[in-house]
Amino acid sequence: MGTFAAPEGLIAGRYRLGPRIGRGGMGTVWRANDELLAREVAVKELHVDDELSAAEAQVHRDRTLREARTVAQIKHPNVIVLHDIVEQDGRPWIVMELVDGRALSDRLAAEGPVPAREAARIGVAMLGALRAAHARGVLHRDIKPANVLLEAGTGRVVLTDFGIAQVSGATTITETGAFVGSPEYTAPERMSGGRTGPESDLWSLGVLLCTALSGASPFHRDSLGGILHAVVYDEIRPPANAGPLLPVVRGLLERDPAHRMGADEAERLLRGYLDTGRLASSARYTPTQRSVPVPPPAPAPPAPPSPDATPHNTGTDPSPTCPPQNARRGRGRTVLMAAVALTALAGMGAGLAVVLVDRESEPVDPKPGRPSVPSGQASVAVPSLPSQPRVKAPAGYHVVRDPAGFALAVPDGYTRSLEPPRVFYYSPGKEFRIGILIQDARPDGPIGAMRDSAAQAPDRYPGYCDGRVEKTTHKGNPAASWEFTWNGFEEDPGPRHTYDLGWDEGGKMYDVWVSGPAVKSVEGRRHFDTALDTFVRTRPVSSP
Repeated sequence: MGTFAAPEGLIAGRYRLGPRIGRGGMGTVWRANDELLAREVAVKELHVDDELSAAEAQVHRDRTLREARTVAQIKHPNVIVLHDIVEQDGRPWIVMELVDGRALSDRLAAEGPVPAREAARIGVAMLGALRAAHARGVLHRDIKPANVLLEAGTGRVVLTDFGIAQVSGATTITETGAFVGSPEYTAPERMSGGRTGPESDLWSLGVLLCTALSGASPFHRDSLGGILHAVVYDEIRPPANAGPLLPVVRGLLERDPAHRMGADEAERLLRGYLDTGRLASSARYTPTQRSVPVPPPAPAPPAPPSPDATPHNTGTDPSPTCPPQNARRGRGRTVLMAAVALTALAGMGAGLAVVLVDRESEPVDPKPGRPSVPSGQASVAVPSLPSQPRVKAPAGYHVVRDPAGFALAVPDGYTRSLEPPRVFYYSPGKEFRIGILIQDARPDGPIGAMRDSAAQAPDRYPGYCDGRVEKTTHKGNPAASWEFTWNGFEEDPGPRHTYDLGWDEGGKMYDVWVSGPAVKSVEGRRHFDTALDTFVRTRPVSSP
């Protein structure tokens, strides 16, 4: 690609260029004067690769014209206005309204995070802009603070830079099959080559709100590979500043686009917050595909007293104490994430491919070729760190060595489900669920993680009550427990009881929890204690 400098004279005999406003990967923007209408405008010079053949350059120009015409039809006060598109020196130039002000990215760099009310105002404006674009079949695909303008004086919020937008039914400006955009703000389904729709722009808006509230993207990492892993796999941790907007942020940052919060619901909640200073009391968004309690954005969910502590139950099932919920009895199919391949990223240096693999968990066996014993007092060796501890499975259980880097005993008949970043073992019909989460240890330790989770529980678990967080130990390691009752999500039949324990070991925080019907809490406690008693670290399996 060649070097672009401010051309002298007029563009298309009409637009006289002034100082450069900014430059990105797709083009350079200049302040200019429209000498025909005597008004200031912004002119964007689109970059064209000098190595393209004449035919390829013509295809690029045709695509630019086609998409510019479509974008020009979007009429909304929060969308940049396109005035004209012309050709000069063999490359296209787009003429837009000049918004006097600064980008949200500049505002954040100069003054830091914005208050929740300002973030809500920006969110409402962006939702209106996206709704107008999506109605025209246009996906923006590059929602980020640098592309959100804040007009001085009026406070108007303007979505700009449709340079990599995708128009329904048309080939995009960028080359087919290439990835363009800002990885920290890109939806996981785009990263994995899945179907892209309006939901992908909504994910990006969720990331933008996090950035506006905290000053940094929750997916910022030191390397491109780290960013991709964070977007697709890591625990999502919205900023503490999200406060009253947390249900909206978490709803937009739902990895499964089928369960992501829609534009109408997000706008309703944000407008309600702007009107009243709080979200509607019914705003307790819980992703429907997650049928087990999952910890909030903090490190892992929390847990009950460790097996080293005295069990809370005495052998009788307590009566449910939470209000009953009229839940529909629907069984969502377990989602097994088999292989998510992140293809090479164009325009970002060397290609990168990341494959996240889910393999069937396999029974641990001390020697290859020897069948494992599914139940009884089986004793098997587990490749672990740093020695070879032996795991014993009591009657009715069998030991599994999980590819994620651990082994434990689970009840016979349970099936594994990888739901990144967590691993679940489900009983038939999902009546009982064993969850495991491994992540980096936190400075405030397991007790900090558990307290954070418990503080957000009312917004995560319908009918949450009887929550109890305690500091404890697990096999000599710092630990914390969390125990509570809740009503379950829509597919759950009634009140449920959860036992959860998190502990630090080897620089990681391990979190194990069991959720089951409240009327069968003794059985749930037995599964929980067995999982903790038999849990050992192993070497993760990185490939099939």
